Amino acid sequence: MTENKKTVERYMDGFNKFDHEQILSCLTDDVVWDMPGQYHWEGKAAFTKEITNEMFVGKPIVTTTRMTEENDIVIAEGTAQAMRKEGGVLYVMFSDVFEMRGGKIKRLISYIMEVKSFDVHKWGVK
Repeated sequence: MTENKKTVERYMDGFNKFDHEQILSCLTDDVVWDMPGQYHWEGKAAFTKEITNEMFVGKPIVTTTRMTEENDIVIAEGTAQAMRKEGGVLYVMFSDVFEMRGGKIKRLISYIMEVKSFDVHKWGVK
């Protein structure tokens, strides 16, 4: 596994552990996080605010189903679920595009689609 893929894997693992320091250690200081139509964050401080999104409680469950790399771009596909503060579970499928610099994430573009639940057979969710 390449250094870039290891960083993305460590980043995803940080979300599953809800380990802010582990997540932030994977980022450049000038990191940019875009979710088209939703938000544009610049820098680690802004990134931290999204990690600690007050709409959710507990640890999310992030499952990567595929990772592809070319040059300094890693694309990770998968699923995530999180407990909503007001009750219920948020289920999403994602495709994240990571632009890397020196083995760290310098830009992340997240494409997310909310779904009602996961069909474990159809989507390969564990």
